[in-house]
Amino acid sequence: MTAVLQFENVTKTFPGVKALNGVSFEAHAGQVHGLLGENGAGKSTLLKILGGQYRPDGGRLILNGKPCDFHSAGDAIAAGVAVIHQELQYVAELTVAENVLLGRLPTRFGFVDHSAARQLVAEKLASIGVDLDPAARLSDLSIAQRQMVEICKAVMQEAQVIAFDEPTSSLSHRESEILFRLVHSLRAEGRTLIYISHRLEELYALCDSCTIFRDGRKVATHPVMAEVSRERLIADMVGRELQDIYDYRERPAKEERLQVQGLRSKALPGGASGLSFSVRGGEVLGFFGLVGAGRSELMRLLYGADKRTGGQVVLDGKPVDASGPAAAIAAGIVLCPEDRKEQGILAQSSVAENINISCRRHGLLGGIFLRHRREAELADAFIRRLRIKTPNREQEIRLLSGGNQQKVILARWLAEPGLKVLILDEPTRGIDVGAKNEIYGLIHEVAASGCCVIVISSELPEVLGISDRLIVMREGRISGELSRAEANETAALALALPDEVSA
Repeated sequence: MTAVLQFENVTKTFPGVKALNGVSFEAHAGQVHGLLGENGAGKSTLLKILGGQYRPDGGRLILNGKPCDFHSAGDAIAAGVAVIHQELQYVAELTVAENVLLGRLPTRFGFVDHSAARQLVAEKLASIGVDLDPAARLSDLSIAQRQMVEICKAVMQEAQVIAFDEPTSSLSHRESEILFRLVHSLRAEGRTLIYISHRLEELYALCDSCTIFRDGRKVATHPVMAEVSRERLIADMVGRELQDIYDYRERPAKEERLQVQGLRSKALPGGASGLSFSVRGGEVLGFFGLVGAGRSELMRLLYGADKRTGGQVVLDGKPVDASGPAAAIAAGIVLCPEDRKEQGILAQSSVAENINISCRRHGLLGGIFLRHRREAELADAFIRRLRIKTPNREQEIRLLSGGNQQKVILARWLAEPGLKVLILDEPTRGIDVGAKNEIYGLIHEVAASGCCVIVISSELPEVLGISDRLIVMREGRISGELSRAEANETAALALALPDEVSA
């Protein structure tokens, strides 16, 4: 069978790091080819070469038997290639229709025909089962909805080769099912699909074959996905065997440190009538619920990012000022947000700058000059401790993989000397199995120090695996609480699903 897409000895180097080193593999029409590897292994870099954002330093890309030299994303699109990147590419102030048809909007008498654009996109969205208003602005949509807009954009380009980079990382179960049906449909049409995911169950469900990357090199290609074991895939990716990935460590119960009492806000779904819970020192408290249940909104209230209309937060017996995040941080409450690109990182700043930005107020200033030596030492210490893959502390954080960006945000808060409550919203979204294992270890380490740790996760096995106790939310309210002994997938889902569904 002649390959539609071939990579031959592709190499790409950035200052201080070789992102790809002689990578070769091929993908065929009517098949889904999976790409696996740890964060920073080179997968996303390869897709940026495929999509025309980067040009390789060596090797070549062959499409339908002809070498290609894409100078831009426009060149790739013109050649029939569409790439849906993990870090979404959209214009927030434009509508769904405008984003989907950007660069090829229909015109009438020399002007953009917005009505025709909305009609075209409405029909395509309906055909793939996505319920979105084509006139809605992207800035008003959730991350999951923006992801579906990007998928619709790629489908409407009628591309022959479509690459997905962590497409379900922010999708609900229902939205993921829509994506899976779409992937099966595109494969049946004879498209060539490249699929990156850290969720192994997805890869087994969707992929015909796979290639595994490690440290910029191809480790292996498995021509039949169904014939390779999960253990083999993990060992190929991380270079070692992983036993219990969640690495759960039982800790003795301590006294309550954090009490959340009757929080109310217009930001909560359904105008919740007051939410209350507590966390003990040294406890990992998990939060689970379907997309839209109100988990992130509740944590933003706790952190002071959104305005409360009632209730209070008490830490170590003292009410926490509700004026904003600065007051919460001063009290020892910090938040790693779900959307690290928009809310977590300073994209144009260095790794060191991102680590030190908060703890500077604790005395890392010397006169009118920053004490660069102390900041450099602190950054280097956390780069080593968290095994952050970066050529040096001065690397711009936007050039790191998503998992390594997440580690930098964690380092920022772990550097806080007064840390008391660590809130992690989807801490392993889009992160490989090896990095997940490291982050779970850090979570248990922070809890063992006596801090309160709150973890929101849409991955039920994850939140069950790492939590001492689980709170489940549904439609803006707390629907139940499960001890570790009581918590299992059946019990958690029964609490998460709407009454008419779970009945």
